[in-house]
Amino acid sequence: MFRIYLIGIAILVIAILANGIVLKLGIKSWYSFIDLISSDGFSAFKSLTFIDALWLFLGYPMVLGLGYWIGDKFYNFIF
Repeated sequence: MFRIYLIGIAILVIAILANGIVLKLGIKSWYSFIDLISSDGFSAFKSLTFIDALWLFLGYPMVLGLGYWIGDKFYNFIF
């Protein structure tokens, strides 16, 4: 159970850092994309740039996977 908790904390920290970085770079985060969908509907997909789509659908899941990997390695290091 503690392993799952540590992995969750690692994913959370990585997600917070990633969201902060993409906001500084001007790339859409999931929060801004969901706001866009709620106001524009599915036409919001048309307003995504290639970089936005690449980040949201490839980059962000990979970064969260990295958070899982870091949390798992940290747990294995401790125990």
